[in-house]
Amino acid sequence: MNNATNTKVHTVNNAVEVQEQVYKFQTEGYAKDQIFVLTHDKDRTKRIAENTDAEKIGVAEEGLSTAIANIFRSGGDELRAKMRSLGISERDAQRLEREMDQDKVLVIAWGGKEYSGEDFDPSVYYYPHYIV
Repeated sequence: MNNATNTKVHTVNNAVEVQEQVYKFQTEGYAKDQIFVLTHDKDRTKRIAENTDAEKIGVAEEGLSTAIANIFRSGGDELRAKMRSLGISERDAQRLEREMDQDKVLVIAWGGKEYSGEDFDPSVYYYPHYIV
């Protein structure tokens, strides 16, 4: 069964774990252009994306207005905006940003639906699981 329409967010520690998670997502049916990597450091994100089969979140995924606004946002605001465009709630985006503050890497398998404003996807799967 192909679950490639659900968005999944895995928090990992390094590029090796990123690659393992990317392969896992691919075996679940996610296409290369649905799998993203996100870190607190743009250069690190770019390096990991280039060395794995993951992508960076770009204009096509975040939408033109978010991409333009991100030019003027601080690093944290920009990270949260990128996550929000994939359906991650504001609360979860803040939590995930704190994880990235601790050098964690997010590997996101995107279900394909774009979000804007306060909309979010209530069925996003997070691993490890978080107790709210």
